[in-house]
Parts: sequence; structure tokens; C-alpha cells
Amino acid sequence: MAGPVLAPRRATGGVVSVWVAAAVIGLAVGLFVPAEWRAAWLVVGMGGCLILAFVVQLAYGRSQGYIQRVAISVLGALLVMGVISLGFGLASIVPG
Repeated sequence: MAGPVLAPRRATGGVVSVWVAAAVIGLAVGLFVPAEWRAAWLVVGMGGCLILAFVVQLAYGRSQGYIQRVAISVLGALLVMGVISLGFGLASIVPG
């Protein structure tokens, strides 16, 4: 029988790590993938962020708030990748 957890770890590190991974993936896709394939690779990267969120939150080891932590991780990753892809989309429109 396990004893009660007196001071559980904060879950923000796991959530933010998925957001950072989304930023790295979004930048890598924007820089190294041709423009016609960016949307497809961003979807693949978002799927990787979803799997990463599951793994990170399972490794955290607490069942309370699991769904909420995964949802916040994935939603934040979606927003981060969306902003980065918006930037690359606007940059491709501007002649230069």
C-alpha cells in the first residue's frame, strides 16, 4: 500500500515540454519541408505531439487530472504549431 502523496509534483513541466516540442517540430517543418508538403507534415508533427503528450503524462504517474493535462498539452501544441505555420504562410505570400 502506498502512502499519501504530501506534495505532488507540478504538471506544468510536462505540459510546457509538449509545447516546446511542437515549436521545434513546427520550425523544422517550416524550414526543411517544401511549401506544398508543409500542411501534410504539420499534421504528422501534431500526431507526434499527441503521442508525446500521452507518454509524458503517463510518465508523470498521477491519474487525477490526466485528461485535462493531456488536453491542455495538445491544445497548446495546436496553437503553437498554428502560429508558426501562419508565420510561414504569410512569409510565403510576401514577395521578397
